Amino acid sequence: MYTHNLDPVLIDFGFLVIRWYSLAYIFGILIGWWLGKRIILKRFQNLNFNIKEFDNLITYIIISLLLGGRIGYILFYNFQYYLSNPLDVLKIWEGGMSFHGALIGIILSTYWFSIKKNIPTFFLLDIIAFVAPIGIFFGRIANFINGELVGKTTDVFWGVIFPKIDNNIRHPSQLYEAFFEGVVLFIFMNLILFKNNYKTGTCSYIFLIFYGIFRTFSELFREPDSQVGYLFGPISMGTMLSFLMILAGIIIFLKKDDIK
Repeated sequence: MYTHNLDPVLIDFGFLVIRWYSLAYIFGILIGWWLGKRIILKRFQNLNFNIKEFDNLITYIIISLLLGGRIGYILFYNFQYYLSNPLDVLKIWEGGMSFHGALIGIILSTYWFSIKKNIPTFFLLDIIAFVAPIGIFFGRIANFINGELVGKTTDVFWGVIFPKIDNNIRHPSQLYEAFFEGVVLFIFMNLILFKNNYKTGTCSYIFLIFYGIFRTFSELFREPDSQVGYLFGPISMGTMLSFLMILAGIIIFLKKDDIK
């Protein structure tokens, strides 16, 4: 058993506060950006792709990630609150981001960018899917450091007490997600992308299906958001959105022969 006493603030200069959560976003984007370019140059050098276009895409991804994540959280998890407190929509530093919202934002902005630049959409989405587990890993570790998105009560010996929540022993569900949605999914992406007969779109649907499966599994150990609770039975909002991800991945898989 471990009692959580981690400080979400790394350095406090008074006029500037550096938080682990902010660093998770920064490092996730920077490493994903660097690795994405390496993959394009190493794995897809025969496509004659202008690598500078990937640099341009990153700007779209950052904006859509932040906007999508925030809008998704508002719509999926706390709409009534923000309807009554519209100015709080801008207070991103207080938390409130949705992975599924960010995913939708990134997919839409990547599609728009690909059409604008005449680049195959799934080529770009495959690269994003390949590097996404890196950012997810850092994000879930930051969730654990912040003591948020805590797990359900348990008696397992590796349980964690989050004093800011209560004195119950809980599953470290954030670490479960970091492992499955980050580490394991990244291994899957590597095994798939470097196959000799790789087909465009594969990383995209594999990411959707397996992230959805891993997230659904993790939701079994994670407390649902208090303002939402369970939608019905054991189904949380995160579970329902992950089901939709799996469904989308299956549809892409069935249509894979039409992807170029």
